[in-house]
Amino acid sequence: MQIVFETFLEQLSECVDEADFREAMAGAAAGFELVTFAYLCLPQHRSGVPRVISNYPDRWTAHYLKSRYEKVDPVIIRALYGGCPFRWGADMRGFATSQLQQRLFDEAAEFSIRCGLTIPIVDRRGWMAAMTFTAGEPNPAFLRVAERYEQALQLMATCFHIHVRRNLSGNRTVDGVSLTPREYECLQWAAHGKSAWDIACILGIKRRTAAFHLDNAKKKLGVRTKNQAVALLASSRSSILRN
Repeated sequence: MQIVFETFLEQLSECVDEADFREAMAGAAAGFELVTFAYLCLPQHRSGVPRVISNYPDRWTAHYLKSRYEKVDPVIIRALYGGCPFRWGADMRGFATSQLQQRLFDEAAEFSIRCGLTIPIVDRRGWMAAMTFTAGEPNPAFLRVAERYEQALQLMATCFHIHVRRNLSGNRTVDGVSLTPREYECLQWAAHGKSAWDIACILGIKRRTAAFHLDNAKKKLGVRTKNQAVALLASSRSSILRN
């Protein structure tokens, strides 16, 4: 389990888009012999769209979002109350008080989504999310893993959420140029007077990796020095505040 967790954390530190995060979690889940997962983070504004990162069939994910099922899904509704991870299966139909909710369960079953372990996530910034590991049937192997590794899976889900929130939810545009999460993060630390070595220590990466991201940021911004890049970052921040 330790090797799986360490590998997972290393992969998270290098993720830059949803595909990277999907691969990282899928690999970690496979290490626990869990085949499918779904991470759903609710928007902070009512008009927003939830973020879903999963290895469910694309047809089901697209249908789920198009139908706005996150608003009626009994599993998600229960997760919004926070608390401990919970397992669900056929007995969750007792929570389905409407025909729409019953239809949701029936349609999910068509994609071999019939039971799962759901981990509620409510962070200190007010974000609400849920990580769910699912199976086609509540077989003994799935139930054993869900019970034995519940705390480890909860920790992994929390780490996943924090990295997704940090890397995918912010504005990383500088002077009209979009930077990768790592490029932006390194430039931010450079703006605080940190050297490439300092940044490497802070982020847990190699010095040459930090330097690589800073160089990429400079090239994208069309400047030659780190100080020029930092000046553009400060200018962009001031422009956002004025607007």
